[in-house]
Amino acid sequence: MPLPGFFLERYSNLLNLTPIQEKAVDSGLLRGFSQLICAPTASGKTLVATMAIATILGTGKALYIVPLKALAKEKYNEYHSLLKETNYKATLATGDIDSDSGYLAPYDLLVLTSEKLDSLLRHRIGWLSEVKLIVIDEIHLLNDHSRGPALEIIITLLKKLIQPQFIGLSATIGNKQELANWLGAKLVEDDWRPVELKKGIHSNGTTEFY
Repeated sequence: MPLPGFFLERYSNLLNLTPIQEKAVDSGLLRGFSQLICAPTASGKTLVATMAIATILGTGKALYIVPLKALAKEKYNEYHSLLKETNYKATLATGDIDSDSGYLAPYDLLVLTSEKLDSLLRHRIGWLSEVKLIVIDEIHLLNDHSRGPALEIIITLLKKLIQPQFIGLSATIGNKQELANWLGAKLVEDDWRPVELKKGIHSNGTTEFY
């Protein structure tokens, strides 16, 4: 695969891609095609986003959008570690201060909460045209009554202003194809999970699976 050296070195012990990763690559992930990635927890969705990020760096900026500050910190630590031996720089921005946050301009990968990105867009940041990839983690929160409307507005603005490659990640979406069509993305889905999920009823000390 046409992936940069720093990615191949970090994941040198990765012998095989998971089914969702294979499908994403086959569907044009590394060629700039937008995708809605739907697969169970721990099936490898984050690595799909990481492959897209590694591919885009050097040609433009990447944004990784998350709903919660705790998740933002986790993702920042992950990508800071990946890029620390490269010329690319990652940063984290989750602040509540409404400003253009000019200090963010030099960074190649920005991990942001949706609220922070909303603030940046309203201040018409000058480097927006450099953004080539936007990863939206937990994209099913578009259906959340509190966070959904703001996220929908952000995505709508980004589609209109810069038309980047979008990668949406989720384990739980009801109207997957409808959302993919709205996003302008190809739906890529798989139900493989590393640990089999069994369903059953536990009663009086015994479990009956069905």
